[in-house]
Amino acid sequence: MPGPPPELVQQLYRTPPDRFVAARDAAVAEARRAGDPATARQIARLRRPTVAAWLVNLLAIRRPELVADLAQLAEALRSAQRELRGPRLRELSAQRRAVVGALLAEVRKLAAEEPGAPSTGKLPLTEVEATLNAALSDTEVAEQVRAGRLLRAASYAGFGEVPRPQLRLVTGGEDEEEEEEQRRQEAGRAPAQRTPGGRAAERAAERAEREARAERARRRRAFDRELAKARADQDRAEAELAAAAEVEQDGDAALGEIETELAELERRRAVAEQELSRAKLARRGAERALSAARRRTGEVEAAVEALDAEEGDSGPGVGEAD
Repeated sequence: MPGPPPELVQQLYRTPPDRFVAARDAAVAEARRAGDPATARQIARLRRPTVAAWLVNLLAIRRPELVADLAQLAEALRSAQRELRGPRLRELSAQRRAVVGALLAEVRKLAAEEPGAPSTGKLPLTEVEATLNAALSDTEVAEQVRAGRLLRAASYAGFGEVPRPQLRLVTGGEDEEEEEEQRRQEAGRAPAQRTPGGRAAERAAERAEREARAERARRRRAFDRELAKARADQDRAEAELAAAAEVEQDGDAALGEIETELAELERRRAVAEQELSRAKLARRGAERALSAARRRTGEVEAAVEALDAEEGDSGPGVGEAD
């Protein structure tokens, strides 16, 4: 079964989320007026995206060439990771940060051009950045981003297609440390020696950092569960709203048909009442004519009888005279 027109879907998913439901319901009503209830039902099933997902959709719809560049970079990153090429990974990681930064700047620009969009200070750019990074690592997320129909922001805990114990993601801080270390070595300066006390302090700091990361991960998982439940409740409520709106529209249509039929019956009733009134007037006129005719008949019959009586009275006298 063919779905809604792609242009319509694209237009809906570039609409700010606070106006998405109204735009979707208007499209449903238009499809119903056009006599296409199947398309109307399919449009009604479209779900409203979060603000972060809407921003990513806006980027994919308005600047598809930039999203295509993101896909090419993702493939290069996956290739470098599969081959465990550290220098190439560091180079691509720096390029990744530059590309994602440029995409975020473009998102701000596109949002500023959209009427009714949130102000720049209220844009969930952290979630947008997480989604773009997830698209670099997860092909399924990348496909949703390219389609411009993302419903919610995405995140990716690791990096690459298959986790490998000896592979780690090179962050900005690590890049700077390694580059500084390389510059010192090239300049003939040996890296600073670490004392036992310094190494113990570093191990304690690392242990504290691991515990802090574990705590953040635990809290993130709890928030993710709550967020998943809230989004499920939202989806369920939106589905119930769409179903109720559909029933309401069907009821309105049925009521409109009944009111049309009722108006026609009222018109026919008025015509019948007029015809009945004319028939009553005609009957009364006929009754009056009948009464007059009966009176005239009685008068004529009386005259005839009188004449007959006169003829009877005059008949014997004439015979005796003769």
